[in-house]
Amino acid sequence: MYLGAQIPISDDNLAFIRQMGVTHIDTTPTGLPGFEGVPWQADGVSRLREQVEGHGLTLAALHLPLTSGGIERQAWPQIMLGGPERDRQIDEAIQCIEAAAEAGIPLLLYNLAILPVVRSPQRTPGRGGVTYSHFDYDKLKNDPPLPYAPVTAEQAWERISYFVERVIPAAEALGVRMGCHQHDPGMPEGVGYRGIERVLGSLEGVRRFVALSDSPYHGLNFCQGTISEMCTDPEQVYDAIRYFGERNRIFWVHFRNIRGGYLRFDEVFPDEGDIDMARALRTYKAVGYDGVLVPDHVPHSALDTSYGHRAHAFCSGYIRGLLQALEAES
Repeated sequence: MYLGAQIPISDDNLAFIRQMGVTHIDTTPTGLPGFEGVPWQADGVSRLREQVEGHGLTLAALHLPLTSGGIERQAWPQIMLGGPERDRQIDEAIQCIEAAAEAGIPLLLYNLAILPVVRSPQRTPGRGGVTYSHFDYDKLKNDPPLPYAPVTAEQAWERISYFVERVIPAAEALGVRMGCHQHDPGMPEGVGYRGIERVLGSLEGVRRFVALSDSPYHGLNFCQGTISEMCTDPEQVYDAIRYFGERNRIFWVHFRNIRGGYLRFDEVFPDEGDIDMARALRTYKAVGYDGVLVPDHVPHSALDTSYGHRAHAFCSGYIRGLLQALEAES
């Protein structure tokens, strides 16, 4: 397994993560030179790869502009809204996959979501003055419906299936794996949030998603934090790693920890949450996962940068230490 990072691209940032022992990265290239719009061009992807490799790093994945920031930030909103332009937008997504394949990028990460990542406005105080992202469904459940609500579970599954049926065969033909992120966080089935069902926000839903295609190129950007948010018992998290790992559907791992669980949690430093991260790492190894682990969301501090360089340094060092300890056990 490899220590990774997801980071905005700049020479300073690339130098920083290399100093932290990171070897593999992914990034969202939207807005970078050569990525001002869609579809991507292969020469733009190649230039980005060369910049990353110039710092001794591997550009192991890219994020398609199907982001976790909500439908308003999507390059292709009609895919999940089921609008009349979705076929054209799916074609553009496939053209991006073609560009990535030509430039030698083996993995693309993406979201099939209408809602952004949902959190409570209040943050939780933590050690030394940091604050943690917080979620409490009871305090948000009466928020008003969104303009494009309702979106039922049946509608959401039709749109997700429509995408998978058209994109995964193209990705397989091109040799590019596609890793989908889960809905963060899960919401009550049949209720959702603001009129939108969150069908990839439960273990049952993620299993159903994986079953949409038997292609080995169809899998997960497995967010351990989001998986934990779906669960009422930490044992369910280790079981999920085994279930999806044994089927070779874990393509990338967001290796973060939370305190709490379904409908109420805080995103904390990896050493202070409810998941035993060393046990989780042993479970990935046991199922044969040999990919990348990235810190993902980190606590905020007034002493830190907007990216969170200090917090990412701590989390990267923590993961690197666990990986070395795991190697020593072999």
